[in-house]
Amino acid sequence: MSVRVTPGVFFEGGAWRIGRGGIGECKVKEAAKMALGIYKKGQGYWTRLMSAIAFGLLVLMGAVWVWDLLATARIGNIETVYVQAAAIVVVLGVFGWLGFYLIALKPKVVDFMIATEGEMKKVNWSNRREVLGSTWVVIALVFIIAMYCFSADRIFQFFFQWVRVLDTVE
Repeated sequence: MSVRVTPGVFFEGGAWRIGRGGIGECKVKEAAKMALGIYKKGQGYWTRLMSAIAFGLLVLMGAVWVWDLLATARIGNIETVYVQAAAIVVVLGVFGWLGFYLIALKPKVVDFMIATEGEMKKVNWSNRREVLGSTWVVIALVFIIAMYCFSADRIFQFFFQWVRVLDTVE
């Protein structure tokens, strides 16, 4: 088996070289080593890390759900705990590989994460003073709106009692 690469690019001595030759061919072992390497390893570190943590938490929650789902499962003479453990190993293995593939190997996803991290660095983040000021404005507006709704409710209550549409409990 061989891998076709871009003309002018070939694999030699454990590294990709540019310049000599036409269509380069590399051996299966070298192609496998390149395919399992992390795509653009040094870029998008924080985005990948946080995505991996979030994905891992989702997988762990799913594993707990599977564990609980199989609490009463029995296959022949095999105890329930062994069925649960086998299912958890399969779930963690499959979704662990899927997460690694998406976060470390798939070029489109990795490029998106790298671009996302680049855009996040361009964001003008608010300082502590601005955040506190905005928080107090929101709290004040919530209080004002609550008082408005309370007042409107009392006015409507009084009006409907006055026209005898609403009965009051005395």
